[in-house]
Amino acid sequence: MSKTKMGSLAGLVVVAVACIAPQAGIAAMDEPAPRPTLDCTDPVNAGKPACAPQNSAASDDEIYEAAYKAAKGGDYEGALATARRAANPDDPRILRVSGFATRKLGDVDGAMPFYQKALTINPADTRTRQYMGEAFLQQGDFGNARLQLREIEKICGGVTCEDYQKLADAIGEMHAKLPRGI
Repeated sequence: MSKTKMGSLAGLVVVAVACIAPQAGIAAMDEPAPRPTLDCTDPVNAGKPACAPQNSAASDDEIYEAAYKAAKGGDYEGALATARRAANPDDPRILRVSGFATRKLGDVDGAMPFYQKALTINPADTRTRQYMGEAFLQQGDFGNARLQLREIEKICGGVTCEDYQKLADAIGEMHAKLPRGI
């Protein structure tokens, strides 16, 4: 092929590309549309790959902190989903936050095994005893709630620790709601 014909052919290719490009759209060279983000606190999405930790698995400390934050913020389902990701499901903190979230979702009976197992592992955990005492109150069991209060008092060495005060206040509030004479 002669240089003139090659030059003409090259020119035609440039013209053809220039004519096609506007119809194909420059969008082909643009970045792809962003993918929708998943709400990884939603239990439905908990097992999806996009919700898995990216670089390394979260430590149980991080998982506990996230579950605790979710539970204290009222996201009890999210707290449970987060707690289920713990490498050590028998970590007393994970058990405690699971019991708390379960109880707050209205399943007091379902919360008790979490509290019992946590206390079997760490009987000196006053926060778990406080939560368990509150669960007993929800069941109307003042005797066992007071038993947890006495255990907290022994562990704390008195009545000034925060967990003692919170459970004592909860017992007082529930007692005040009872009809006189009970």
